[in-house]
Amino acid sequence: MKTAMSSAMVDTGLGPLKVRRTGAGEPAILWHSMFVDSETFADVVQELGRDRELFLIDGPGHGGSPGPRKLYSLQDCATAAAAVMVALNIAGPVDWVGNAWGGHVGILFADRFPTRCRTLTTIGTPAYPLPKAMRLKTKLLVNLYRALGPDPFRKTVTEALVGHNAATTAPDAARTVSEAFQRGDRRGKYWAMRSLMLRRPDLRPVLPRIQVPTLMMSGRDDAMNDAGEAERAAQAMPAGQFLRVPGGGHVAPLLMASAQVTGLIREFWSANRER
Repeated sequence: MKTAMSSAMVDTGLGPLKVRRTGAGEPAILWHSMFVDSETFADVVQELGRDRELFLIDGPGHGGSPGPRKLYSLQDCATAAAAVMVALNIAGPVDWVGNAWGGHVGILFADRFPTRCRTLTTIGTPAYPLPKAMRLKTKLLVNLYRALGPDPFRKTVTEALVGHNAATTAPDAARTVSEAFQRGDRRGKYWAMRSLMLRRPDLRPVLPRIQVPTLMMSGRDDAMNDAGEAERAAQAMPAGQFLRVPGGGHVAPLLMASAQVTGLIREFWSANRER
């Protein structure tokens, strides 16, 4: 059965953001990875919506959110999420679920707005900045994307987010990522890449300040998220825990191990339901 869902455009400092709403219960915000959109949560929505009212945000330049034509920061994204809460009358603290980029935003949201965040879950979210060699390579790709659009980079992005040879080993997941990458505002996505990928900050100094219960998950075969660093990041948090889940890219756990990921999140929520 397809889950009933409504949507709204919410004005924020980063322009209008598309927010889809479904489920029942205490509120939870879901923010997706760079390159894709909130459709990548499709396989977890029905189960998570049994316990929570879900608010799925399309980040600036992605999905139905056009995004600004200027540089902005992850902190600006966290502030925009707070604006969504105000506009939609989300009164209570939220359970935050962030995939990659969404996890970065969630960390800063929990740090800046601790009373608005009950728990934090991150999936495939490196806390360290983009390594120099990768940043130089990514800068070239971002400039080429600006000139050529998404088509030449579909395979590269899909394999980065799902895993090597994804079109053969996980065709459904590869199709979901490829289609999401092609959606969204081209100029808005360029500014998101330039603002947030190339200028991704080191979030490790923030982690010891995060007081909310935090679950960090990382794909076992995710080459872009060092497992040792991910575990140390969780250990640096006063109430952090780390789990490895199946997946060869930042988005892969949501698409290829959705039942396991959903079960772990619901157990985590249950364990912290009195908070």
